[in-house]
Order: sequence, then structure tokens, then C-alpha cells
Amino acid sequence: MELIQEMNTKRQELNAAITILRDRGIDKAKSEHNYRVALAQEMLIQRDNKVPVTIISDIVRGKKEIAKLKLDRDISEVLYETAFEKIRTLKMELQLLESNIATGKQ
Repeated sequence: MELIQEMNTKRQELNAAITILRDRGIDKAKSEHNYRVALAQEMLIQRDNKVPVTIISDIVRGKKEIAKLKLDRDISEVLYETAFEKIRTLKMELQLLESNIATGKQ
């Protein structure tokens, strides 16, 4: 009975983790959007300012606001990947519990 209770708990954790993954996926997409839009806008500004094309990318990515948006994007990516790994771990734990239940181990 203890294994079944533990399995139910893991299922609840899995459902919660899936919700977290969804939310982090949305945050990840928004962060990517914000970064790319700001990057493109700043590149256009630099082009209008006659900055040579060969160095625009370096200049723009070095701007504090753009670098902060990239940092936010990277953090969102890490949080998303962490949530995804949590789901994988919970699935493996559930499989172990199912295996133990099937073999009658306590």
C-alpha cells in the first residue's frame, strides 16, 4: 500500500511539474521574443547611424539593455530545461515504483 501512495504522490508531482514546464515555456518564448525584437530594433538604429555592418552585431550585443534581455532569455532557457529534467526524473521514479509494485516488492 505504501508504494501505491508514493506512486500517487509522484503522479501529483508530475502533474505539477508539467504545469510549471508550460509556464516556463511561455516565459522562455516571451524572453526570446523580447530579446530578438530589441536586438533587431537596435541593429536598425545602428544602421541608420551609419555604423559599419561588420561591427553592428558586436556593438548591439554589448549594449547594456540588449545584454540584459539576452541574460533573461538564457535564464528562462535554464529554468525550462530544469523543469523538463524534473519531469524526466519523475517519470523514471514512477516506472521504478510500477516495477516494484508489479514484482510485489515493498
